[in-house]
Amino acid sequence: MKKRLALFIALIFLTGAVLVSCAGMEAKPSAADFKNPVIKGEYYEVPQYDGFWHYDAKAEPVKGAKGAHGAPLPLSFLLSVTNPNSYPVLLEGVTFTVAFDEVFELYSGNNNDSYWIPAGKTSHVRLNTMITTQSAFMSVGVTGGYALKAKGWGPWDAIQRWWEGVPMMKVPVTLKECNFTFKADGFSKAVAFQTTFK
Repeated sequence: MKKRLALFIALIFLTGAVLVSCAGMEAKPSAADFKNPVIKGEYYEVPQYDGFWHYDAKAEPVKGAKGAHGAPLPLSFLLSVTNPNSYPVLLEGVTFTVAFDEVFELYSGNNNDSYWIPAGKTSHVRLNTMITTQSAFMSVGVTGGYALKAKGWGPWDAIQRWWEGVPMMKVPVTLKECNFTFKADGFSKAVAFQTTFK
């Protein structure tokens, strides 16, 4: 009887040790079982607003050199990234395009910061931009002609609408053509994302 009890107790300890060691083991990442992280647009903000203004190269500046210059419109987007995998993944970078009124693409950029996202956890990523009335005019003049005509807007009508409406969240702002590059143990995966803030 004592021999059986000792054997039973030893078996319980051995089972417990095996379970503890298995629980401490991290799942090995592979391309076959990789689940795409879930990306969500939380909000955007305009961290500094200086109003709507613009002057062309003919204007005499009070200080500095002549040139075509306009009001800046910085945007900062906060996104959450949830890792559904049983192992951490590395977000290596993000490429993205910002559009106003869903069709007018005014900025393309990237964030090359790296973020480790633990297994089953959510991290946040910030994408920052700087657009000026001058850069918006150049973008809309090159690529937005047909879309402006369809809406019955001139370039400066549209730009004024955006500079006055975006800070008040009265204009749809879209993050499009986003690619999030994730890496885990030697393989990488690009995940596409798009969202519109209205």
